[in-house]
Amino acid sequence: MTLPLTDPKKAPAERQGLEEFLDYFRQVVRRKAEGLTPAQLTHSVASSSLTIGGIVRHLTLVEESWFVEVLQGGELGEPWASVDWKSEPDWDFDSAAGSTAEELLATHAHACERSRKILAEVDDLDALTVRSGHDGTKFNVRWILIHLVEEYARHAGHADLIREDIDGQTGD
Repeated sequence: MTLPLTDPKKAPAERQGLEEFLDYFRQVVRRKAEGLTPAQLTHSVASSSLTIGGIVRHLTLVEESWFVEVLQGGELGEPWASVDWKSEPDWDFDSAAGSTAEELLATHAHACERSRKILAEVDDLDALTVRSGHDGTKFNVRWILIHLVEEYARHAGHADLIREDIDGQTGD
């Protein structure tokens, strides 16, 4: 059963708005995967190799990478730590094949909950990450939240097109 979306407030404070929009798009992506079979989770559209299962697995990695690895300076856990990213740069997208929606969504929910707990420990959106980007510059928490809203929104659009092609389901 699909739960109703929690709409962001109309006039939020900055942090509240960023967190609410991130949670909103997390919900949208999760709804696109709900109820799909393993075969449907590997369905792609046109010449794209993107699948809903791959998107959910990728966004699970995105959660851990940005909050655990970049913000806190920790190491990626399994299954990410064992991946040879140089030889398999799209492993996160490709490895979802054969997974059920329940498995993918449970892992994603766990990653999101962990991210929320990490974020709750940060008082200031201007706080800088432990790790820096490729250019040596550190990110602030505000940038991470803005980036994740963008990342989820982009992939929610991809998932919307794929889901419509699978069973005609449209909308958030």
